[in-house]
Formats: sequence, structure tokens, C-alpha cells
Amino acid sequence: MGPVSADLPVIDLASPDIAAATKSIRKALVDYGFLYVINHGIDDATMKSVYAESKKFFEQSMEEKMALEKNSSHRGYIRPDFEGFEADAGGKGDLLECFHIGSGKSQDVNQWPSAERFPSWKETMEKYYDCAMATSKKIMSLIALSLDLDAEFFQPDGSETILRPIHYSGNAMESKYGSDHGANAHTDYGMLTLLSTDGTPGLQICRDKDARPQLWEDVHHIQGALVVNIGDLLERWTNNVYRSTLHRVLMVGKERYSVAFFVWPSPDTMVTCIESCCSEANPPRSSSIIKIFDMFGYLSYLMLSKSDTFSDIRLLGVMNTWSRD
Repeated sequence: MGPVSADLPVIDLASPDIAAATKSIRKALVDYGFLYVINHGIDDATMKSVYAESKKFFEQSMEEKMALEKNSSHRGYIRPDFEGFEADAGGKGDLLECFHIGSGKSQDVNQWPSAERFPSWKETMEKYYDCAMATSKKIMSLIALSLDLDAEFFQPDGSETILRPIHYSGNAMESKYGSDHGANAHTDYGMLTLLSTDGTPGLQICRDKDARPQLWEDVHHIQGALVVNIGDLLERWTNNVYRSTLHRVLMVGKERYSVAFFVWPSPDTMVTCIESCCSEANPPRSSSIIKIFDMFGYLSYLMLSKSDTFSDIRLLGVMNTWSRD
């Protein structure tokens, strides 16, 4: 039996009915951890420009792309087979290649392709970054309201949020890397992920990661919509009321382009179990070490608590971690 289709909710960010949108987003994050958003504020022209610039960059030779290989701040080009060594892929890495761009607001450690060859790259990526951040803030406000919090509770100002154009070559048989997984099964580390795709299928979710066999559901493309999911941080913040869902991208025999935007809270944010997510029937879950593995060279362990209760943590030293979509 092949994968079924995920019946994800669609949230209209332009809806004047905030109460209905808040109710819908809560149900989506309890049931799926994934949803679609429409009327998100990123216009078609900006979207097309990002894909055009991304395609132009990834069409270069490997030698040309590796000239902008990730730097010590983990910004720049990431080759295939560098990330995602998961057991379900036989210990092989992801087939995707990607490029990491941060905000650059306080200290621009980003790498940029040659302005002579790519005159619009930087401007295009920075514009998309700003638009995606504005969209993220709208979504995080709805999530906050759904948890009986102030609408501004989760605002990610000053965070090391990452924009990530991604390319899948399309034919695993021609690659010396990996398996048939463009991105192996994983959950995202952070708070929120926004994903735009070119419409090529391959994205799947597994709502019950402990089930055997696992049931994978296809996430279909909706023209003009973004796919949104939460990460491990927000799952823990909500005491596992909202779910960080296992997902992967399969190779389907054709090229696939996508643009991911990984949102973190500001680095000084104090994280503790949200009051509305805790009760006598659902007490704070025991804390354990969260391992956040940066595939660019850092192996970081985030110690939430040495006790049996969920304690406050300061999100320092974990801003350069992300995942794959």
C-alpha cells in the first residue's frame, strides 16, 4: 500500500476572523504539526525571482559552487551527501544541495556569489528573507494566541533564522551519494519552518514516528501556499501538546527546487513549559539532553535540565542549527 495524502488544514493569514484562524492552527499543530498558509504576503514576483536565482546558482559546476563552501559561520554552499545520515537510508546522506543565508543585520557573515555573474542574487535573497520573516511573525502570533499567550510572545527578533534555497538533482541513480532520499527522515530543530516548493512532489510526513511499519503521507503542492511546520523546540516548549512531525523528501525522478526558512527565537529567550500546556493530568515532561547536531562541524548538546522537570534554558550557542526540507 502506497502513501496516503495528508489532509492538512489551510490557514488564510489575511482572514479577519482571528478567532477561527487561531482555532484552526491549534488543531493543525495538535493533529499534524504541519499546515498550509495562503495570502501569506510573499508575492509571486518575489517567489519567481528566488527560484530563478537559485536555479542559476545550482546549475554551475561543482567546482564553481564549492568556491562558496560554507564558512566558519555556516553560511554558504552545502554539497550533496553532507547532511542527514539516517538509519532509514542505510547510513547515507541527503542527496540535496543547498545554500545557507542568515539575516546579516548585526554582522554580515553571509557569503554571496559574484555580483558580476549574479547581479540580483543578494538583493533577491535579502528581500525574500525579510518577507518570510514578516510572514513568520504573523504565524507565530496566531500560535501564541492559540496557547493563551500574548500575540507578541514568540517574536523572533534578533534570531539567527536561516534562509535555505535547496536543489534536488532528481536522479539518484546518477549520483554517487546517498539513497533514494533527497532528505532523510528527520524533525526540524527549531521553532518554525516555512517551505515553498516548485510543485514537484516528494515531501512526506509521518505522524506516528514510533509506529511499525511507519505510515507516510504525501504533502501535495497547493499553488500559492506555503507549507508550515513546527520544530522540536516548540514541541518541547508546549510540553508536547503541539507536535514536531517526522518528515522526509523522496527522489521522484525529476529535479526539485524548494526554499526553506528556519525560524528561531531571539538568542536571549528564556524557554519554560507554557502554563496553558501543563496541568495535573499533563504535568511538565521530564527533561533530557536534546542533541542538536550541526552538520557543518559543530556537535552541540542542549542541556534543558539535570532534574526531572522542565526547567528554564537560555538559547545561546544553538543558533547555527537547522534541518532539511
